[in-house]
Amino acid sequence: MENKNERRKEQILRMSGVNPKKCMRCGKCSGTCPSYDEMEYHPHQFVSMVESGDLEPLMSSPSIYKCLSCFACVDRCPRNVEPAKLIEALRLTVIREKGANHLLADQIPALLDEEMPQQAIVSAMRKYSK
Repeated sequence: MENKNERRKEQILRMSGVNPKKCMRCGKCSGTCPSYDEMEYHPHQFVSMVESGDLEPLMSSPSIYKCLSCFACVDRCPRNVEPAKLIEALRLTVIREKGANHLLADQIPALLDEEMPQQAIVSAMRKYSK
């Protein structure tokens, strides 16, 4: 199991191009995240958990689908860690392992409401159509 987990971690780091060891755990990424209240795990926790190899809770968490991919966390990081890229790579890994997308484009209109920001719609199309 650990070997598979190590391969996943290496794949995520390679796909994202992120070095999580640069993170100094300041929390600025989480403080600026517009989805903070909706997420079980926050951007700084994603970075820490990927660095430690604790991937199973992240892969089964709905938090990876709550990220808007707005890259506010990337913009605020003083060390250029880029948590959003880790989240994108983790999400893509889950999707590839399932062999299918989490959500199909045809399902999105039924999920919309008048208070949903347009950014969330565009983000959903970007992340669920890979």
